[in-house]
This record gives sequence, structure tokens and C-alpha cells, in this order.
Amino acid sequence: MSALEKLRAVAPVMIEDLAELVGTESPSADVDAIARCADVVAELGRRYTGAAPERIVVADRPHLRWRFGSAPPRVVLIGHFDTVWPLGTLKRWPFAVDGIRATGPGVVDMKAGLVMLFHALAQLGDLDGVAVVVNSDEEIGSPTSTKLIEDTARGAAGALVLEGSAEGRLKVARKGIAHYSVRVVGRAAHAGIAPHLGINAGVELAHQLLRIAELGDPERTTTVTPTDAVVGTTSNTVPAEARVSIDARSFDPAELARVDAALRDLRPVLPGAQVRVEPGPSRPAMPETAATELFALAQRLGAELGLPPFTAEAVGGGSDGNFTAGIGVRTLDGLGAVGGKAHAEGEWIDLTSLPDRAALVCALAGAIGQDAR
Repeated sequence: MSALEKLRAVAPVMIEDLAELVGTESPSADVDAIARCADVVAELGRRYTGAAPERIVVADRPHLRWRFGSAPPRVVLIGHFDTVWPLGTLKRWPFAVDGIRATGPGVVDMKAGLVMLFHALAQLGDLDGVAVVVNSDEEIGSPTSTKLIEDTARGAAGALVLEGSAEGRLKVARKGIAHYSVRVVGRAAHAGIAPHLGINAGVELAHQLLRIAELGDPERTTTVTPTDAVVGTTSNTVPAEARVSIDARSFDPAELARVDAALRDLRPVLPGAQVRVEPGPSRPAMPETAATELFALAQRLGAELGLPPFTAEAVGGGSDGNFTAGIGVRTLDGLGAVGGKAHAEGEWIDLTSLPDRAALVCALAGAIGQDAR
């Protein structure tokens, strides 16, 4: 019996594992919930690989790593178990199966990918040269796990990222991402008695937002997006402080450098106001060249498995594949379950995709780097 046939035979077990994992909530901001989910993922990995992971805690956040055999690894499989959904979401939206679809918070991004990952390794047999990193902070930029990912992947012949897939497409390029916080400091005053004595941080922020919004370049697909903002404290006080988050994305590193320089060069418009730009988590771009060879390999192995041809896509969203590509490791992304509405109400996956794409991951993990051994 082939690996694909075996995976199709255990598809009901994969759904049971997925129900357990989705049923263990893991919002990025709740370290206690994250720790509970880490236990479930660790046990899932132990069950199918026969080995317990290293539990690497950074700033109270647990990350999991498995390393089998030789070092450095020839192939690294990457996933995350944190989600964007707050604790308590399951009470109104539990994991559910309707025909060939399953829904639930985090089902496509990316708990189904983790189930596929471990079932794929169970069918691989010889795990020598394989490493796995599963982190708990991908949804907030991987600030505490970036070094772990890079250290584990450095020197590998390839990295496989099991993020979800829209319509079965494989991700061969991702935009680089840079986050910033722009803070404005003004001076408080009573809005009714002496507004003229204040320096309105909200008005200054409005000036800055107009400048920031012009930094994007649609022709180069560079986006610069002001997102969450906070102004002032009470309705009858000239606001002394204001803040806005900035999300900048581009496939071109030179474009991100241009945006960075422009943001750092912001100057106040109102006399006496101060503008401070603070960089946050960032991800380098994942260029298409990082995936070219692995995408061709996936096409060949998929054809051997009898799977339909794959379509490649470049996307604006980031993943931990940006980090592996950023250190020069060949990277293929979007290998997880086929589904949709990630980060949105009604997130779903096609259950029939689980065994077939797990078989592809198994074949890729078995093939990558073998020619150099």
C-alpha cells in the first residue's frame, strides 16, 4: 500500500486529531492557552513520530522543535499553532464537519496543516535529516521564534511551510513586511477653557496619516497601510498623545528600504509637537527564486501521486517561510489544507485535501536533499 493509500485510509483519524487541536484554543496573546495547546501539539507529534520535541521557551512562549538524525537537517517542516481568535470563540463557533467541509477557529490557519505534517512524517518512515519547528507567535510576527526558525533551517536543502492553500495553489513568493508604530506627543489642555494652550496630538497625527498614506506605490505593488490608532484620553481634553500602527509590504526589498527612510524622516507640522517612529516585527520578502526548484519538484511528485497539476501564486501575506527564504534556504509554502476565509468568520477547509496533500508533503520531505547525501 502506498503512502497516499495509507493516508486516505487514516483520513477519519486525521479529522479526529484536527477536532482535538482546533478544540484547544490558542490565541497568540494568551500565554496560558498557548502553553495548553503546545502540550496537545507535542503529544500529536510524539504519537506519529515516536519522539518528544524540544520545548524551547522564549519570553514565556513555548515553541516546539523535533530534529531527527543528522545535523544540519536536509529538510525543515514549519508550522504554527497560535491563532487570531480570542479565548471563548469556541463557545459560539465550535469545530464542526458538514459533508466534506470542516470549520472552526484556526482550522485552515493552520491547525489542519499541523495534523497533515505529523501524519506525513508517520508515513515517511526514515526521518533521518528531517527537522520540524512549530511556533506559537507566527500571527504576531514571530518575534520570539525567528532565531529558532533561522538557526534550525540554516544549511538545509529546503523548507516546507504548511500554511493553508486557496484552491490548492502553492505559494512561491511572499511580500516582505515591516511594522511600525508612529507616536505623536503634544500637550494636554482643557478643551473648553484653554484649548489654545494645548498641542493637539490628534490633529498632528492626522497630518502624518496623510503623508504616510501617500508612501504606497500601486505600480510596484507596495502597500503602506495605517491600521489601529489611539488618540487622547477624555472627550474634554486636548489630546497629549496619539499613536497609529503602520503595515508596509512589498516584494522588493528596495521599496521597503524607501518606505523605512520616509517614515523615519517624518517631521511634525504643529509647533511643539513631536513625532516618534518605532519599528516593530518584520519579515524579509520571499522571492520567487527561492521556490522555483521546489515547485518543479512538487509538480513532478504530485504527478507521480496522481494529483492534479499545481498552480503557483505570489501573495501579500507573510509567513515563517519569509525567514527561511531570507537566509537563502529554498522554500515552498502553502502546502497545508485547501480552504478559505483565514482570519475571518467561517474559516473552513476541504477535508478531502488532507490525505492527498499530506502525501505530497511526505514525498517532498523524502526527496529534498537526498541527492547531496
